Amino acid sequence: MTEYRWVAVDFGGPEVLRRVALDMPEPGHGTMRVDVRACGMNPADAKHIAPGQDRSLLPLTIGMEVSGVVSATGGGTGFSVGDEVVTRTSGGYATAVTVPAAGVYRKPAALTFPEAANLLLVGTTAADLLHTSGAAPGETILLHGAAGAVGVSVLQQVRLLGVRVIGTASKANRSFVERFGGVPVEYGPGLLDRVLSAAPEGIAAALDTVGSGEAGDVSLAVVRDRSWVVTIVDAPRAKASGYVFVGASNPRSAPFRASVASRIVAMAADGHLLVPMAATFVFDDAPAAFALLTSPHPPGKIALTRD
Repeated sequence: MTEYRWVAVDFGGPEVLRRVALDMPEPGHGTMRVDVRACGMNPADAKHIAPGQDRSLLPLTIGMEVSGVVSATGGGTGFSVGDEVVTRTSGGYATAVTVPAAGVYRKPAALTFPEAANLLLVGTTAADLLHTSGAAPGETILLHGAAGAVGVSVLQQVRLLGVRVIGTASKANRSFVERFGGVPVEYGPGLLDRVLSAAPEGIAAALDTVGSGEAGDVSLAVVRDRSWVVTIVDAPRAKASGYVFVGASNPRSAPFRASVASRIVAMAADGHLLVPMAATFVFDDAPAAFALLTSPHPPGKIALTRD
């Protein structure tokens, strides 16, 4: 059976995506082939093919995480054909991937394939934010972008820590934030006063998943120690203002996220970590899915599926 993947033949949006045939050699020792049932989609996918980059990099594969079923193994993996799994990978917009066993986890039975395909990147990013902020039981933190995918994972992970969250969101998403245990405050003019009113006990740390000037300003106004202000989107502002950026340019992020992946999977397996979905698209409709990914859409994740 011919396998396929989506690639970007230029920099841009959904118009640059092309479906191409994929050569799948037999997996070697310590690796396995996974027949993909769902491809996770993340805002980082759009950044990966954004204009202004070196054209010698083209064509670019897209996608960072998948869920599926093991279809072949080179041995020494600890997995068997038929096992349902989830993994991070490059080129995840594909019908099959070959991956090292070290980064593969058994799919939580509590999650569907589309949900599982969107578990790891968001979950480990949220864990990195929380870990770096030093949030402790009994404290209150401010979370910018609480209705976003990373924000919702933060809300669920702090439940086990006993941390109270004041979460910024639009008026339309207040109930979504409340559903996952956050105290919503509407962003926009007057945000600082609304945060102070919602948290008279004070804010111990601020987590930024938005990157707006407002988010940075309010965080710095309410948190005493700038090392407890953490962002995943505004590295320049973090550097200029003396707070912390976590992500690709932080050498501590990748090792930490790898170390915590198994805990994220275990939380999902135990029912402590849900992955809300906004939409699913069949594999051949990747351009339409990508268009939704890069446009305003209801809270939740997006996935390409084979079913």
